[in-house]
Amino acid sequence: MAEPLLATAGLVKRYGGVVAVDHVTLAVERGHLHAVIGPNGAGKSTLIGLLSGEMAPGAGTIRFNGHDVTRLHVHRRARLGLARSFQVTSIFHSFGVLANVVLAVQAHAGHSFRFWRPASRDPALVEPALAALERVGLAERRHDPAATLSHGERRQLELAMALAGDPAMLLLDEPMAGMGPEDGRRMVALLESLKGERTILLVEHDMDAVFQLADRISVLVYGAVIASGRPDDIRADAEVRRAYLGEAA
Repeated sequence: MAEPLLATAGLVKRYGGVVAVDHVTLAVERGHLHAVIGPNGAGKSTLIGLLSGEMAPGAGTIRFNGHDVTRLHVHRRARLGLARSFQVTSIFHSFGVLANVVLAVQAHAGHSFRFWRPASRDPALVEPALAALERVGLAERRHDPAATLSHGERRQLELAMALAGDPAMLLLDEPMAGMGPEDGRRMVALLESLKGERTILLVEHDMDAVFQLADRISVLVYGAVIASGRPDDIRADAEVRRAYLGEAA
């Protein structure tokens, strides 16, 4: 059986006496969209931080694309093909839409930022940035200031920035947070179009979106995985219903 693209074993993160991530063992298969759900404070964003390299675990291991990345810094994991987005948009509002993505391409390529003016006209940087904007449906807004984008469009821009380095896997932390119904439908359609093209680990509170998109779902409660399986199995799991989904599931 093929090795998962991303796998953790016994992953632990403590903050003093609080165990935010409690011996999490997880496997994300290549080409799958794997959702992580759970109530507020369950440790989902901490888990994303551990996987991306922004936090160091107290115990356990992380393997990505055949490499032990447990102690690698963020930029080293990014070079191996791991990219992430954040709960709060992290774009440069004073820059143009295209400029934001060019900066992301430049960062992924490891280029210096001292020569921004020539870089903004460098086809090796601009062309992949334009391709990423086209992929998320923002190519027509490329000359607009990022500050003029709607909340949903800013989420799309952040996804373009994550795609700019042509990653093998995306770590998406609540990409639909704060969206209205129309923007939410647009983001679901975009993520659905990326399935199979990219491996995705998705943290999301919108259960309709999760059950529509996910190949597999892991449920995190008090930092521990209480269930992991196909969406139908998770929906029918009595413990998951009691702990999180409720009878409405």
